[in-house]
Amino acid sequence: MHLGIDSFVAAVTDPATGRQIGPEERLADLLEEIETADRVGLYSFGIGEHHRPEYYDSAPPVILAAAAARTERIRLNSAVAVLSAADPVRVFQQFATLDLISKGRIDLVVGRGSFTEAFPLFGLSLADYDELFEEKLDLLLRIRESEHVTWSGKHRPPLTGQGVYPRPLQDPLPVWVGVGGTPESFVRAGLLGLPLMVAIIGGEPRSFAPLVDLYRRAGQHAGHPPERMRVGLHVFGFVAGSTQAAADTIYPGWHEMFAKVSAERGFPPPSRAQFDATSGPDGAFFMGDPDTVATKLRRVSEQLGGVERVSIQMTNPRLAHADLLRGIELLGTEVAPQVAGV
Repeated sequence: MHLGIDSFVAAVTDPATGRQIGPEERLADLLEEIETADRVGLYSFGIGEHHRPEYYDSAPPVILAAAAARTERIRLNSAVAVLSAADPVRVFQQFATLDLISKGRIDLVVGRGSFTEAFPLFGLSLADYDELFEEKLDLLLRIRESEHVTWSGKHRPPLTGQGVYPRPLQDPLPVWVGVGGTPESFVRAGLLGLPLMVAIIGGEPRSFAPLVDLYRRAGQHAGHPPERMRVGLHVFGFVAGSTQAAADTIYPGWHEMFAKVSAERGFPPPSRAQFDATSGPDGAFFMGDPDTVATKLRRVSEQLGGVERVSIQMTNPRLAHADLLRGIELLGTEVAPQVAGV
């Protein structure tokens, strides 16, 4: 199992002083976080895409390009690129260029996104939510297969043999499909034979086992070899010297983040009891001391029939930069070695 970090580049209020960290300082801190992840041997670092005031990740390729220039070994990826609201030609060009800059260290993880702001921002209708993603994924894969593409669809002008450049160093450029809990999304990825990145942000990870099995069976039905049916997880988590320290450090920001989302979606506000349950052995939050987190990672991988990689989203609106750096270091030096053979 490979371990990595995902970041939504959340705006941060320093928990010690109450000072809000400005975007310039926050992005500088982010690059230090990525450099630290590279130094301590983590496998990957991903940048999300949001178009909301509490996040600074609306242009992931720009951030990833800066990260590629400052790192040597770590793989870099989107987490996820909101393909439904983008032009697949430009997405391919951007990530192919990133692949060249990074000397072949890029993974493109595409999805529909868990927020909806991108759709009105780019003049798209939520009524076309599923159709947009399916059509644009088809075009992206066509571009990946051939530099000259003939294609037509409903939501973009046709291509009539134009070339798409540059071509990436990796051939083919790795494209993963990011999914939530919709069975149709698992089946689509399986039929296409694409690796799967499962976002687990609530419930129990083991409850995703039937969906992962559905993905693998769809791939088998389509004739894809088992080694192509790769599974990764995107999860929330945090690592500290002790489980109590991890909980005390991360809870204020967790509560702020989920209280905002719950209010927007009409859910009851989150409680400390919910946080404790979510952080427990069967919950979706991978939090604790290194041994506790490693044990949970091994157990969840077994429950899901094998997981190739796990990306832990550790950024938080009330998390001090120094605490995040320490969490990244512990994940790389003390957790990753324990799960490397899983």
